[in-house]
Amino acid sequence: MRSALTEESRVHQPASFSTWFAAARERSGLQVGRVELDGLRDWDRDPRTGTLRHRSGGFFAVGGLDVRFPSGPVPHWQQPIIHQPEAGILGLLAREFGGVLHFLMQAKAEPGNRNHLQLSPTVQATRSNYLRLHKGRAVPYLRYFQERSRHHVLADVLQSEQGAWFFRKRNRNIVLEVTEDIVAGEDFRWMTLGQIYRQLEAEDIVNMDTRTTLSCLPLAGAGGVPESGDGFPCALVRSCAGNPGAAHSMDELLSWITEHRAQDHLTTGPVPLGDMSDWRSSPERISHASGRFFSVIGVNVSAGTREVGGWSQPMIEPHGTGLIAVLVKEIDGVLHALMRASVEPGYVAGVELSPTVQCVPESYEVLPGAARPRFLDEVLSARPEQIRFSCLLSEEGGRFHHALNRYLVVEADGDAGFLEDPDHRWLTLHQISTLLRHSHYLNVQARSLVACLHSLLAPRTR
Repeated sequence: MRSALTEESRVHQPASFSTWFAAARERSGLQVGRVELDGLRDWDRDPRTGTLRHRSGGFFAVGGLDVRFPSGPVPHWQQPIIHQPEAGILGLLAREFGGVLHFLMQAKAEPGNRNHLQLSPTVQATRSNYLRLHKGRAVPYLRYFQERSRHHVLADVLQSEQGAWFFRKRNRNIVLEVTEDIVAGEDFRWMTLGQIYRQLEAEDIVNMDTRTTLSCLPLAGAGGVPESGDGFPCALVRSCAGNPGAAHSMDELLSWITEHRAQDHLTTGPVPLGDMSDWRSSPERISHASGRFFSVIGVNVSAGTREVGGWSQPMIEPHGTGLIAVLVKEIDGVLHALMRASVEPGYVAGVELSPTVQCVPESYEVLPGAARPRFLDEVLSARPEQIRFSCLLSEEGGRFHHALNRYLVVEADGDAGFLEDPDHRWLTLHQISTLLRHSHYLNVQARSLVACLHSLLAPRTR
């Protein structure tokens, strides 16, 4: 908590953040160009299924998926999906300087980032990357996460990624505290949580992998923020601290999640990529006939500061800017977040908790009315004084091309009990943090919003 409240670091830095970040962007030399899917270097289409695979057998593949969800608003559909069975590492190194925890952050270029460079964890690597199947340079600082016994593990948990675009993809979110001297490389920088949270207020700077890793780090100790008193900040501190006052016990919440996992029967199976209903293939892309949802495209990439200088790959290109919002409300003086038990075809456990609203609003022009999120209108019509956090942020730039979502924290009107239904429950931030110590309870969009909520503990710069 002390780190979250510290925006001025005692660590000597050669330049301000903006100067350092601009220099890193210049060094990255990232260039991305479109290419036909059949023109992807080192990629082949399976002659039987049409699946796109890398010739090394590693990295990832893009195949077709048949989805059946009889109790859902859309009981059957088919779609492309990314298969990446290996677990990557999202690792943050932490160290105390002057009694304040700092984190070793990386300025990392990804081909799908709209602005190319974003603030990333110390290590952000797939298994294929750190095994060097690309025959490139080694991943910096990786050895710390492979030799964890010498360090203090603050968080270590497997978490899912986008269940609509990945099939059972997982990453290992690790935060390690070290005591030895570590030299920050040219594209690395020690930062407090407060400094990271300051950048989280800016559009498209803090990447998804940083947000999910930070969400798994439980905040402890008020650190100078009063727990007593009225108002949003005090209610937020009480929500993080685990004081009495939760609307539901953990036993009740776990039973609610288990009930959904037992009853929401979604089944999936492979389908040839070229035979999917309602999808059209051209040399440039694979797209839905409606023009909505997303496409699969191909890109050529060159980069100066990555492990390899260039490569080709397919990417998911979403159509439209998404809306990711959580409704929050004080209940007996403790801030609660309204979470939804959601089903997506790529989840390992079938059901995970998602934000109150998670959608691309334009998609509902071609979907049944029952698919429209219950609270979408409340979020879209929120008054300025209800909005506690609002920022346009990117999803993972290694697989998704310009995947942008507006992240919102909105104070809800109305009675808390009335806003609940079989799919929605109020949780405190401490209860959410408890679930995040375990795998597959909160989806990646919800974890991003947890980081956004935690950032509201720090002094706001605007």
